[in-house]
Amino acid sequence: MMTRLLGTALAVACAGAATVLAQGPSTGSGQAYPAKTVRLIVPFPAGGGSDIVGRIVAGRLTEQMKQQVIVDNRGGAGGSIGTEAAVRSAPDGYTLVLASTSEIAVNPAIYSKLTYDTVRDLAPIALIASTPVVLAVHPSLPVKSVKELIALAKARPGDINMASAGNGTFTHLSGELFKSVTGTHMTHVPYKGAPTALTDLAAGQVQIMFSSLPAAIGLINGGRVRAVAVSTDKRADNLPAVPTVAESGVPAYQVTYWYGTFVPAATPKEILARLFSEVSQALRAPEVAASLNKQGATPGTLSQPQFADFVTSEHARWGKVARATGVKLD
Repeated sequence: MMTRLLGTALAVACAGAATVLAQGPSTGSGQAYPAKTVRLIVPFPAGGGSDIVGRIVAGRLTEQMKQQVIVDNRGGAGGSIGTEAAVRSAPDGYTLVLASTSEIAVNPAIYSKLTYDTVRDLAPIALIASTPVVLAVHPSLPVKSVKELIALAKARPGDINMASAGNGTFTHLSGELFKSVTGTHMTHVPYKGAPTALTDLAAGQVQIMFSSLPAAIGLINGGRVRAVAVSTDKRADNLPAVPTVAESGVPAYQVTYWYGTFVPAATPKEILARLFSEVSQALRAPEVAASLNKQGATPGTLSQPQFADFVTSEHARWGKVARATGVKLD
């Protein structure tokens, strides 16, 4: 699991990219890139963590690149529909996808009929941000700690309804992993995206959810759901009173959710370099960093090669988790 991000390597990579791109890359028509609107596909509905992060970055890129960067929400099939749309798009730098652990690392392990390969068919641009998964419960559930949740789930197996953003999503697999390492049984209730799942959690229709922090932080701060623990190896800066799952007695449970930008694999290298430079510059902007931090997300600082290696390692890691938990979808 990634615990440290290498800022020095990013600075070196950005300096090199700036030199190479001093004159700017050109499109196939000979026009300087970008010469028209850029589309950023978010493979989940509006209002979720991916959408929030995507809009923060798209707004800054629009300012920097002097071209509109629009967010295109394409939810469905655990993010696979939007990701496939990006894979099938023209490799010209005008269609990006903001993909996450779900689409890149989890889906290949649980969907046997994917028509694309996330490692082979997509070129990584940059790590945008990483965030804990937060274990959130409805205030009516009589638990205030991981220990109490485990005890209740064991005393009432199957009675606790566990929401997710959809079958096979990272929120689903995070919950299945928790159940596996704690020996508990809770009933999975899949939704079509995190916003509707969290809405029902806040209304008490379901009792628990493992959610990305950006998607849930508003409800937590508003007191509509209770944060019991976070999934990373250290506490979240904006939830300092909330312990980690590991320090709550389950050291085997440590996961990180991340977001990154990708383009079709055949995109020219000079366009990739330009996009990496632009995204890296956006992430260094104080207002972008502040907006991401407010959501509980830490801006990425990996170089492009480091991010590519990270994607490959996450692909392998979550394949093992999926096989261990037995989650499989068609």
